[in-house]
Amino acid sequence: MTATVIGAGLAGCEAAWQLAQAGIEVTLYEMKPKRFSPAHTNPGFAELVCSNSLKASRIASAAGLMKEEMRRLGSVLLPIADECSVAAGGALAVDRELFSKKVTEKIRSHPLINVVEEEVTRIPDGVCVVATGPLTDGALAENIGELCGQRLSFFDAAAPIVTFDSVDMNEAFFASRYDKGEGDDYINCPMNKEQYEAFYEELSKAERAQQHDFDKKVYEGCMPIEIMAQRGADTIRFGPMKPVGLRDPKTGHRPWANLQLRREDASGTMFNLVGFQTNLKFGEQKRVFSMIPALRNAEFVRYGVMHRNTFIDSPRLLCADYSMRTRPELFFAGQMTGVEGYMESAGSGLLAGLNAARRLKGQQPFVLKNDTMLGALACYISSSETANFQPMGANFGILPPIEPKIRNKQERYEALSRRALDSLRQSMETK
Repeated sequence: MTATVIGAGLAGCEAAWQLAQAGIEVTLYEMKPKRFSPAHTNPGFAELVCSNSLKASRIASAAGLMKEEMRRLGSVLLPIADECSVAAGGALAVDRELFSKKVTEKIRSHPLINVVEEEVTRIPDGVCVVATGPLTDGALAENIGELCGQRLSFFDAAAPIVTFDSVDMNEAFFASRYDKGEGDDYINCPMNKEQYEAFYEELSKAERAQQHDFDKKVYEGCMPIEIMAQRGADTIRFGPMKPVGLRDPKTGHRPWANLQLRREDASGTMFNLVGFQTNLKFGEQKRVFSMIPALRNAEFVRYGVMHRNTFIDSPRLLCADYSMRTRPELFFAGQMTGVEGYMESAGSGLLAGLNAARRLKGQQPFVLKNDTMLGALACYISSSETANFQPMGANFGILPPIEPKIRNKQERYEALSRRALDSLRQSMETK
């Protein structure tokens, strides 16, 4: 028995691993390093483009619950992420270069996975998982368009990265919000009211790199900081630059506004600007972001960029096992399906790979109930009742409520997580 996986991103790696672990010979196609998309630069697998954070770790959070479900289903990526983790308060963040390197080594070392470094231009016959990502273009995109009809798109953005040595620590301090994690997981760059207002004014009129209709097509989860600023002077001060949970040791008070920098690598030589996804011209990024006192002499090793992301009309096209309704041997996985986020993409790949293996073996699909986070996401992208389909990340709002309602939010989240893991256990026992 053989299967094909197209794309060695997060979703493709999980899919290939699940197939191989089920005893299926896998041909994994990856066009890098022969060809790169506009957003990719690393020749390795599972490249993280926008951020190095895989979001919250605690199980009583939507992101943490989803990762725990993936661990119990045999995720190949999460143990590697743990090995490559960097301090990030209550989140799981990784050294992205090391993470990609270790994932590549793990996938390539599996005896049943044959990696072919070629660009695929047409979906092959037989059981296949398409996990080529939201930047799929060229002949393959045309082929997918022929199969799926209308494709939808939005715009995504990445934040800049600066060197640690160039951050003015006389104007910054180490701390985690509410002292989570080790307490010094983030560099905080505080601003007083006068500094913030000057920064906001320049940010609001800074020149963008391209003239796309981003305001209508940009995904809310990766809203460029300059577009967010257009919504009002306090929008980013209550968003990416919120000072809550922090106290500047130099003043003894909470800053008026605060930018957090998160470790980009394990050695702590590079930090990314958290929540500062942007499409400003590179020179404008340097000029405006350097108005933040701690970044006045910052060395930018990567400027923020914006790129188009594409996803298919999954509620019309896909089943809850990520197979195509009209072509059951064909599976889609990753952001192309309309799941939004690194681990959401990986989770869809895990389920697509698991179900592709079951298809080959003549077994019934493994579909999780919608009271699990992975099951709820699969239900969302495959339900014909989903209106105004837009990318969706893990959140407790997509799970069925618990009755009677638990008013305390933390207690409610804990109960939802317990119910989800109980449901997952039962599904795994009967699969």
